[in-house]
Amino acid sequence: MPNSYQNVLAFIFAIEEINKNPQILANISLGYEFHNFLYSHWRMLENSLSMLTGQNEIPNYSCRRESKPVAVLTGTLWPTSAQIGTLLELYKFPQVTFGSFDPMLRYSGQFPSVYQVAPKDTSLALAMVSLMLHFSWTWVGLVIMESQKGLQFLSDVTGEMDRNKVCVAFVKMVSTLLVSYAAFAKEHIILTKETSQVNVIIIYYDTDILNDVNYSIEQYLLTGKVWVTNSQWHADMTGKNFILNSFHGTLIFSNHHEKIFGFKTFVQEANPSKYPDDFYLTVFWFNNFHCSFSDSDCSLKDCTPNASLAWLPVSHFDTAMTDRSHNVHNAVYAVAHALHEMLLQQAQWPPLGNKEVMVFAPWQLHPFLKNIQFTNPAGDQVNLDDRRKLDVEYNILNFWNFPEGLRFKVKLGTFTPHVPHDQQLSLSDDIIEWATGIMETPRSICSESCYPGFRKSPQEGKLACCFDCTPCPENEITNDTDMEQCMKCPDDQYATIQQNHCLQKSDTYLAYEDPMGKAMANTALSLTILTAAVLGVFVKHRDTPTVKANNRALSYTLLISLTFCFLCSLLFIGRPNTATCILQQTIFGVVFTVAVSTVLAKTVTVVLAFKVTAPGRRMRQLLGYVAGWRVISVPGFLWSVSITSVASCGDMRRDESRAEDDFPATT
Repeated sequence: MPNSYQNVLAFIFAIEEINKNPQILANISLGYEFHNFLYSHWRMLENSLSMLTGQNEIPNYSCRRESKPVAVLTGTLWPTSAQIGTLLELYKFPQVTFGSFDPMLRYSGQFPSVYQVAPKDTSLALAMVSLMLHFSWTWVGLVIMESQKGLQFLSDVTGEMDRNKVCVAFVKMVSTLLVSYAAFAKEHIILTKETSQVNVIIIYYDTDILNDVNYSIEQYLLTGKVWVTNSQWHADMTGKNFILNSFHGTLIFSNHHEKIFGFKTFVQEANPSKYPDDFYLTVFWFNNFHCSFSDSDCSLKDCTPNASLAWLPVSHFDTAMTDRSHNVHNAVYAVAHALHEMLLQQAQWPPLGNKEVMVFAPWQLHPFLKNIQFTNPAGDQVNLDDRRKLDVEYNILNFWNFPEGLRFKVKLGTFTPHVPHDQQLSLSDDIIEWATGIMETPRSICSESCYPGFRKSPQEGKLACCFDCTPCPENEITNDTDMEQCMKCPDDQYATIQQNHCLQKSDTYLAYEDPMGKAMANTALSLTILTAAVLGVFVKHRDTPTVKANNRALSYTLLISLTFCFLCSLLFIGRPNTATCILQQTIFGVVFTVAVSTVLAKTVTVVLAFKVTAPGRRMRQLLGYVAGWRVISVPGFLWSVSITSVASCGDMRRDESRAEDDFPATT
C-alpha cells in the first residue's frame, strides 16, 4: 500500500499545483475522483460503468447533473488498462496510463483512445547486458513475469545476450496470477542444483503482486547472489530483517527524471486532518502512528498536529518520488495542457446548471492529447505520441539493507542509450555494496577463462560459455584470453614456450666484417682472378697446338664454371635475403655440376685417346665418331645434368624450409 498510495499523493499534488498556476487553465479548477479497480474482471467492468454513469452500473445512461470526467488515468498493469480500455473505447473516452511503457497498447491498434505517458524503456535489455559486460558476467539466470510484456523483454534481453556472447543459464517464467506461497514455492524454486553456480540473476517485474518471488528467495536464504532488476521491483520493506537479507546489494535500473520541487514538502504536510475524506490515508495513519483525528474515538489518543509521513522510516514510506508517481504527475499535467489548448481554440463552451461548470464531450479532447508536448515543472520533456518518445535514460541504484530496517537506494551511475556505445554506461564501482558475504566484484561464469597459449574448445551439447581450454598446436599462439582460434607465427618468427607470442628468428650469418668472412671473400676473389687469368691465356693462345690438344671447348667450359664456383662463395657471405637464399644453392649446384661434368668429359676423352693407339683396333675407327658425339652429346648431357641439379636444389630448398620451422636460426 505505501508504494501505491504515493501515486495518489502525486496525483493530488499535481492537481493542486495546476489549480494554483495562473498559466494553465486560468480561472478554471480541476476536480477529480478515485475508483479502486480490484484485480477482478467483473469488478473492473462494474467500477468502469459506475464511473461512466455516475451512480449505477447502467450502460449508456448518466446520472450526473453537473460534471463528468474528461479523461481517465489508469495503471499500473497492462491487463487493467486493456480491460478498462475495451469499455471506454466504445465511448471514445480518453484514457492515460501511468504504468511502464507497453508497445502492445498502441501498436496493436485496438486501443486508439489509450495514451501512455511513460517514456520508452526499450533499451532496458541493452542497459542490463552492458552492465553484464562491464563486470564480465557471462553466465546469467532470468526470472521474468509471465505476460506479454515479460515475453517481449525475454526476447529483447536474450537477443542482446546472444550478440554480446553472454549465456542464459536458466529461465524461470513467473505467473502474474495471485497464488499461494506454498504453491509458488513448490513450482518456482529459483535455484536448483543445475543452476547453483549462477551468481547473477535478472528479475523483471511489471507488477507489484509478485511478492511471492521475494518470499521464496528469502525462505531459501539465497544469499551471495547479485540480483539485477528494473524499477518496478521492490523488496518487502516492512520488517526489520538483519543484514543477511538476500536482496542486499541488488542493482536496480530506474528511469532517470529530474527532481520535482515541492513534492517532498507536500508529502510531509499531508495528514488526515488536511484530507478528511481520504479513507486510505486515515487507515495508513492509524497503522503507523496508532492515533486518531476523530473526536468521537475515545479509545485512541489524539494524533499530534505536526505528525508527518516524514517521521516514518524509509522501509515504511519513502517520500522520494518513484517512477510511477512521476508518471502520474506527468499524466495529470498532460490532461491539463490538452484542456488548456482546447479552450484556447474554442470561442465559448455551453454552460450547464449554475453556469459555472463547463461541459463538453470527452472525445473532443483526443486531437489535443495526440499532439500535446510540454515541459513539466522539473524541466523534463513530455509527449504522448509514441513515435516521438525517446529511449529513457536509466539511473543505476544499489539497494542497501542494514539492521533495524535501515534500507537505502544509492545511485551508482547512469546508462544513456542515445550516446556513443563506449560512453553509454557510467558507473562508480568503488561505492557498490555487493551481496552479503561478497567482499569483491563477484564472478558469474560457466567455465574459467582460457589464458594466452590456450584456445576455447566447445563442450558438446552445452552453451558457448561452457568450454574447455586446449593448448595451441606447435608454432601457434593466442595472445589474449578466451580466444577461439590459435594464430600461426610468420615464417620468420617462432612461438615461445608459453605460446603466448611470437619471437623473431635470429639471423646467424658470416659477415664481411668478420675475420673469417674477409678471409673467405679474399680467397674467393683471388681464385676467381686466377681462373679468369688462365681463361684469358687460353683464349689468347686458342689456335696453338697445346690449347687444341687440351680440348679447347671443354677447357673453356671448365674455366668458366670454376670462375662462377668461386664467385658463388660470395653469396654465402653477408646478411641473407630472399634472393640470396634462393640463389645460394641453385647457382652453386648448377655451375659445380657443369665443372664436374666437364672434368669427367675431359677424362673420357683422354682414355679414348690412349685406347685408339693400338693398330687394328676398332676404337681407332670410332674416334672420329666419338669426337662428333663429344661435340654434340656432351653439351646435351651437361644441360640434362644441370636441369636435374636445379630440380634437386629445389627439393633441397624445401627440405631446408621444413628444417627452419624446427630451428629458430637461419643461415
